[in-house]
Amino acid sequence: MSSTQHWLLLINFALLCIYGTVQSKRNFKCPSGCSCSKETIICVGTSQIPRTIPNDINSLLCILWPSSSGVFVMFCYSPHRFIEGNKIETITKNAFRGLRDLTHLSLANNKMRFLPRDLFSDLDSLLELDLRGNAFQCNCENKWLMTWLKNTNATVSDVYCAGPSEMKGKRLNDLPIPPGKCISTDFVRHQSIPIQSMSADIFSFKEDIYVAMAAPNSNSCVVMEWDHIEMNFRQFDNITGKSVVGCKSVLFDNHVLIIVTQLFGGSHIYKFDDQQNKFTKFQTIEVFNISKPNDIEVFQMDGEWYFVIVDSSKAGLSTLYKWTDQPDRNETGFFSYQFLHEWFRDTDAEFIDVDGKFHLILASRSQPPVIYLWNKSTLKFMLHGEIPNVDDVVAVKAFRVEDELYLALTCYIGDSKVLKWTNKQFTEVQALPSRGAMILQPFSFSDRHYLALGSDYSFTQIYLWDTELKTFAKFKDIYVQSPRSFTVVTTDRRNFIFSSSFKGKSMVFEHIIVDLSL
Repeated sequence: MSSTQHWLLLINFALLCIYGTVQSKRNFKCPSGCSCSKETIICVGTSQIPRTIPNDINSLLCILWPSSSGVFVMFCYSPHRFIEGNKIETITKNAFRGLRDLTHLSLANNKMRFLPRDLFSDLDSLLELDLRGNAFQCNCENKWLMTWLKNTNATVSDVYCAGPSEMKGKRLNDLPIPPGKCISTDFVRHQSIPIQSMSADIFSFKEDIYVAMAAPNSNSCVVMEWDHIEMNFRQFDNITGKSVVGCKSVLFDNHVLIIVTQLFGGSHIYKFDDQQNKFTKFQTIEVFNISKPNDIEVFQMDGEWYFVIVDSSKAGLSTLYKWTDQPDRNETGFFSYQFLHEWFRDTDAEFIDVDGKFHLILASRSQPPVIYLWNKSTLKFMLHGEIPNVDDVVAVKAFRVEDELYLALTCYIGDSKVLKWTNKQFTEVQALPSRGAMILQPFSFSDRHYLALGSDYSFTQIYLWDTELKTFAKFKDIYVQSPRSFTVVTTDRRNFIFSSSFKGKSMVFEHIIVDLSL
């Protein structure tokens, strides 16, 4: 087989360029690598394409040749270019680069489904474009073409959609381009932190961002600071303890506090010392009825600050603490205020404001979640009811979508649940398979709402809210070994989620915007 035939088979298409304007025949010499007859010039695999064509020549056949970068390059030159009826399926984005004098272009009657973005950007003199007879898909990959057709001054033939099915037969020129239609998102790994942790709490102080991580294996609460230069977290402080299982920040007035709960040695509150630039012990918490702390929930009601330590033992009581500032009585700090739940192996607490009324939900391994209602007369939480038909709940998180209140209930056995507040009660709206799940965490970036379902036995599954179906749909898997929390971090105009890991490295993922039309 000749080299010419070889390249014809390898490339499988040719571009026929019929010249409407040619120069004189004077001193014409057939270029090297081309075959010339009285009326035709054929050039294969050569860059020596003639720049002047005799009047008697009415056609030029040009074969594309692969460049060193692997991109097929077209060497034809003419103010008129007709590349029609050649069964071409793809064309390179640089095919018309530099052809600023090109006035007429036809890509009609080929098999092209998409055109590379900005294919016509160099065609400053283009007057007519023919795209008829192709199989254009009217989706995100051709979004740029829809925009270009609406803005170009060139005369363009009617272009009709060949797909998808709901678009078939519609004029591509007329299709609306809804804002955000071709925008998606992704989660990419940004930083790996070699610390095993039970929780991660993000807080801001003096325009800096910190994370407090409960690290039982290292018997410490590790405080890390965001580095605005390196764009990652770095070590800031280390609060040592014994079997630390919880670290939670509380910031109000001039206080920057971290509550540290431990399995042994009691629990304590540490306060940031400006002079030493570190956290120092501020208070030992009364934990006479706390046997196995499992969660800390901090909240404010009517200007007063509170937190709950959730006890997961069979012999302990989940306890509410209230901030008191009475220096004359030597009482400045958080002190036990109310005992809530006896002997139910509580796992998590969530404070919510529903219709102007304060509620506290306690999840449990041994009974359905219970709801407490704040009584403004007695200034105590009163048992209000329970969430039926849900057992073995290890975490409860509240979130809002389009001003509607929802709960995400994490179930270790069976399906985790999404519940909606309707008619003054929580009703199940979605179940998510979740064997071995330890956390179902809702979070949002702008108008995109997610759930992160973390399990000890599989990849973390990210779900995205479907605005039409009003439910969550599977979106992406990310890998975190035995995740225990997912917390949003927003800084330097970038968005991240920080995931603590009980058995591996804690991870930071960046939430990025993806333009599907590129």
